[in-house]
Amino acid sequence: MKPLEIAVMGAGLIGRRHAERVISEPGTVLSAVVDPSSAGRDFARNTGILWYRSFSDMPAEDRPDGVIVATPNQLHVENGLEVIAAGIPVLLEKPIADDVDAAARLVAAGERAGIPLLVGHHRRYNPIVQAAKQIVDGGRLGRIVTVHGTFWVAKPDDYFDIPWRREAGAGPVFVNLIHDVDLFRFLFGEVEAVHAMESHAVRHHAVEDTAVVSLRFASGILATLTGSDAVAAPWSWEATTGENPAFPRYAGHCYQIGGTKGSLGLPDLTLWTSTSKPDWLEQLAEERMPCEAADPLCLQLSHFCDVIRGDAAPLVSGREGLATLKVVEAIKRSASSGTMIHLSESPAT
Repeated sequence: MKPLEIAVMGAGLIGRRHAERVISEPGTVLSAVVDPSSAGRDFARNTGILWYRSFSDMPAEDRPDGVIVATPNQLHVENGLEVIAAGIPVLLEKPIADDVDAAARLVAAGERAGIPLLVGHHRRYNPIVQAAKQIVDGGRLGRIVTVHGTFWVAKPDDYFDIPWRREAGAGPVFVNLIHDVDLFRFLFGEVEAVHAMESHAVRHHAVEDTAVVSLRFASGILATLTGSDAVAAPWSWEATTGENPAFPRYAGHCYQIGGTKGSLGLPDLTLWTSTSKPDWLEQLAEERMPCEAADPLCLQLSHFCDVIRGDAAPLVSGREGLATLKVVEAIKRSASSGTMIHLSESPAT
């Protein structure tokens, strides 16, 4: 089968990771990098591929089979619309947009044009998450009652030398906790209401450096998420899963899932269950659930190729990305207003 030509828009941290996987995947060829910066130009030249300042600069004869959009959050809708207008399937990094109404317009444009739109919530492809989904849905935990997730990291000062990371549309809620929100939706269903608080007391940027979020799911599950990019700690998805080898890896949990018959820790998939009737004075049985590791970005790319060829529907569609963004926007609204936000209040559909 002829390899698919894939272009990457945006040569930042995540864009380069995508480009590396396109290069290494036998079924794909990195056809071009689209990025106006000198760093993007140099990356393309060092890789030996075509470079364009913008998608509009790309001649029709050089248009690829698919495009991965990994530009700053504020450009996702503009760039996604460009690719859809060209009739090319697009894998758009999360968040799908930094505004629900704009995201809804993008999703509608893709649906009208019949162009597949995937959103880069790549963690759903991780075998750890797939195994957790089977455990949760299989009933071994009983009725899920409560969940907790932690994202605590210390981003260095030079991370914020790039201006957009200090501006509205960035911050750990949009950039990081959106991954956790999406996985919670995937594992536990739709969110009914949120209540959140934020602080930017450490760096005093326009965006938060710390957030605490409470979520109520339609099923009745209550969950908490805490996130900070100003804490020196080993408790985050990045630090505990080994998903991205650029990060040091530590033992421990970043998620705890609690049910009436048992509980589950992620990412190590440690299952704790009652040996008889649940009793806090009785010893719990501990079991490590099996899971074979795989790179979720590679699995996502393989799935994108299937979608381009028409062999699969998007696992994380534009609609799914929009639903996750609605929760994140509700978090931001709650933190700003100090009130609980019900998802039914979101105006976009």
